[in-house]
Amino acid sequence: MDAYTDFATVYDTFMDETPYEVWGDFVVELIEKYGVTKPVLSGSAGAEHGGHEVCDGSTRTVDAQAEEDSEAALEEEKNLIAELGCGTGSFTINMAKRGYDIIGIDMSSDMLDIARKKTQAEGLDIMYLEQDMRELDLYCTAGTILSVCDSINYLLADDDVIETFKLVNNFLFPKGVFIFDFNTLHKYRDVIGDVTIAENREDCSFIWDNYYHDEQHINEYDLTIFYRAGEGDVFKRSVETHYQRGYTLDEMKAFVEKAGLKFIDCYDADTHEAPTDESERIYIVAGECGK
Repeated sequence: MDAYTDFATVYDTFMDETPYEVWGDFVVELIEKYGVTKPVLSGSAGAEHGGHEVCDGSTRTVDAQAEEDSEAALEEEKNLIAELGCGTGSFTINMAKRGYDIIGIDMSSDMLDIARKKTQAEGLDIMYLEQDMRELDLYCTAGTILSVCDSINYLLADDDVIETFKLVNNFLFPKGVFIFDFNTLHKYRDVIGDVTIAENREDCSFIWDNYYHDEQHINEYDLTIFYRAGEGDVFKRSVETHYQRGYTLDEMKAFVEKAGLKFIDCYDADTHEAPTDESERIYIVAGECGK
C-alpha cells in the first residue's frame, strides 16, 4: 500500500508535539550563516510595472526596464525556498509565517490536500507541487532547498540519494544552500529497531511495529491506524507499510560530494553541536557547486 494515504488523515494529530518552531529557529540560523536567502517583506516583491516609469525626470528605456526586471527576477529566485517532503505543510507554513517565500513539494496527494487546506485557513499563499524528489523539477532556481523530518531516509538506494542531490544542485541558485536532516543508522539499528510503539487519542489511535533489516540497513514499520469515520462511534481501520534506510554521516558526505554539491557543515539535531556516534538525527548543510 502507498505510504501516507489514510495516515495523512491523522498525521497532524500524532505529530502535535513536533517542535516545528525550534526547527525553524535553527534552520533560519543556518540560512543566515551559510546561505543567500532573505525573508521577503510583504509587498516588496512581485510588483508589476505598467508603461514607462519616470526616474529623475527621464523616461526609462526598454533596455533599462528589461535589466531591472531581470535583476528583480534573480532576487526573487535567490530568496525562494523549496522544501522537499513537506507533508501536511506544517514546517512550510512555519517558514512562510517568518516571511520566507517557500514552495512545498511532496509525492503524497493526500498530504498535500491537507497542506493546502491548512495554508488557506492561515490566509497564506504557498505553492505546493506533487513531485517525487527523485524527479525534482522546478520552474526556476531557489536560493535554499530544505528537507526536514527525515524525508531523505525514504530514499532507499545510493543512486536515489545521489540523483536527488544532483537535482538539488541543478536547481540551487548560485551560492545557494541545501539544508537537510536524516536519521542515522544508529537510531534505526540501536534505538527504535524491532520496537512496537502505540498511542491512543480520542478520535484515533495507531500501532507502529518496527522491523530493522540489518543487511540493507532498512527500517520497515507497519502502521495500523484506527480513526473515527465521520460522526458517531464508527472507526475505520487502515494499514500502511513504510520503509526508511539508515545512513551514516560518512555515507551522506560521500553522496553530497558525488552529486557535485559542496559539503559545508553538519550538526547533531538535538544538541546543535558536532555529531557523535550517538547522534540519532543529523543536519547537513551543502552548497551549490556549479552546474
